[in-house]
Amino acid sequence: MAGPRARARGSCVSALPYPPCRIRPAESALPSQPCRISPAVSAGVSMARAADRRMTGMAVLIRTSDLPAKSRHDAWRALVCDTLGPLDLRIDPDAPLRGEIELGQLGSVGVGRVRTSTPHSVHRTPGLIRRDNPDVYRVVLAVSGSPRISQDGRAAQLRRDEFAIYDFTRPYELAYDGAVQLAVFSLPHDLLALPPGAMSELTALPITAETGAAALAAPLLRRVAFDLESYQPASAARLATVVLDLIGTAVAERMEQARTLAPDTRRRTLLLRVRAFIEERLGQADLDPATVAAAHHISVRYLHRLFEQEHTTVASYIRQRRLERCRADLADAAMRDLSVSSVGARWGLPDSAHFSRLFRRAYGMPPAEYRRAGAP
Repeated sequence: MAGPRARARGSCVSALPYPPCRIRPAESALPSQPCRISPAVSAGVSMARAADRRMTGMAVLIRTSDLPAKSRHDAWRALVCDTLGPLDLRIDPDAPLRGEIELGQLGSVGVGRVRTSTPHSVHRTPGLIRRDNPDVYRVVLAVSGSPRISQDGRAAQLRRDEFAIYDFTRPYELAYDGAVQLAVFSLPHDLLALPPGAMSELTALPITAETGAAALAAPLLRRVAFDLESYQPASAARLATVVLDLIGTAVAERMEQARTLAPDTRRRTLLLRVRAFIEERLGQADLDPATVAAAHHISVRYLHRLFEQEHTTVASYIRQRRLERCRADLADAAMRDLSVSSVGARWGLPDSAHFSRLFRRAYGMPPAEYRRAGAP
């Protein structure tokens, strides 16, 4: 038998092969996957399911207050993964956890209401996407508070009654710095009538409820999410069509607004943010294209395309900036007390022999000789 796997922070995969906990398919409102958790947590989850979860008409309600205090954080993670899909929840383990999720289904549209007063963030990572990847978009509406959604190199801080769309098949982050109430909708890709590839222009852009279809959509989405238990199956199917039409129209209107910003301007803005991110982390030896791409919620392939237009590669740019920082330190009299190898390590090049080879190739002499020459 294979040994235990290391556990990802806050993810829904445990270090040990414990039996999965799964909500029955009939109860699950949104795409889900088994969450492997410890026996103690599993017992708490079972208790929540057996007695403390409330079925109301078409909805299921899950509360943190219904979970055992000692395993509340892990049990909450398991239930979130089980109902909302494979996600990485990052929560301060010492923070008091308070929240509730109500889930339901309107025909083919999954509906959720989320309320929490505990700051935390939710991440959809490449590893979790490979594990389970349902073809759905999600729409998040800020009922109260200011959630932040990031995807495809964009980030939006939503205000009350603003909403944004994101693609569950690509990396994203949803973060809350304080108390929030959210309405969340899960829409199959093929039911949102948008041109192929068009969604990449619109993810993580705020859609305001001031004019057009968004002004109609926002109050409807809020009402639907908070009245889940009141809809009968026949009316729910018809209401799902209305929800899809309004969201699709609001998204199309926002897409036209987004296109008024030239694609090259969007690309340059993203590239500037990526460069600033790299500059701040040159001293981290493990900085690589995958890290940079994940931080900006874009694919590694798209990151490489950004740098191709600059006639370089991501790795070459990182290496060049590290060497330039090292060269500046070696020429700085105030840094003379720092050894050559320490200069390299300071800028993410801890292997002194490797650092020396790279430096010689770039500047025609090894770093020690460059320092002795007092080169400008």
